[in-house]
Amino acid sequence: MQLSYLGAPFHGWQRQPNAVSVQSTIEDALTTVLRRPIAITGAGRTDTGVNARMMTAHFDVDSPLTDTKALIRALNQLCGPAIAIERIIQVHDEAHARFDATARTYHYYAIEDKSPFFNTLSWRCGHGLDFDAMNEAASRLLAVSDFTSFAKLHSDARTNICHVTEARWIPLDNIPGGWVFVITADRFLRNMVRAVVGTLVEVGRGKLSLEGFERVIEARDRCSAGTSMPPQALYLWDIRYPYDL
Repeated sequence: MQLSYLGAPFHGWQRQPNAVSVQSTIEDALTTVLRRPIAITGAGRTDTGVNARMMTAHFDVDSPLTDTKALIRALNQLCGPAIAIERIIQVHDEAHARFDATARTYHYYAIEDKSPFFNTLSWRCGHGLDFDAMNEAASRLLAVSDFTSFAKLHSDARTNICHVTEARWIPLDNIPGGWVFVITADRFLRNMVRAVVGTLVEVGRGKLSLEGFERVIEARDRCSAGTSMPPQALYLWDIRYPYDL
């Protein structure tokens, strides 16, 4: 299943008691349409308020789905306006949405001026950030393996090792004063991107030097890094697999 969603109405991706999540909304819809309990496994877990331009998930059924277009229409009616089910395709029995993924890309959007069109979907950064310095610091992430300084405290991750292959701020051609931070890695830790962005903003404001940024990484201490940035500007943008779905 390939889908997208707006994060604001949900308490993140993962099903949890006494809260509406993206996963629980889709599972309830699938169970209603297919008339049997259906559980889905996503390629990752986004936090409360975080958006996804592309999320993939897999689920198992006892018999082939003969009309996936009708199933998509029914799910989109039941899931509401904040979730869009885009594709449902059959894959091999051992395919796994999370463990088979080889890379994920996140975008974080910032805009300098107030905008009634982008305020709820980006972070208003104001003027004066040194994006050249922020890109110089971001380039250091490609040589990092241990991202403990940017990991949520007391998470259930078994390891904080990640391999970042892209990390840079890019100006948006069609939005004056708009910027996007693009970061790609094999895996991400909880709150990692928002913590990275928050620390880069410290560099952009001149509060943290490049050497200081490197010391934050080496400290392997979340308390040494910057604040966690607002979630509405963060998007799970792409997920890559080694095979053609």
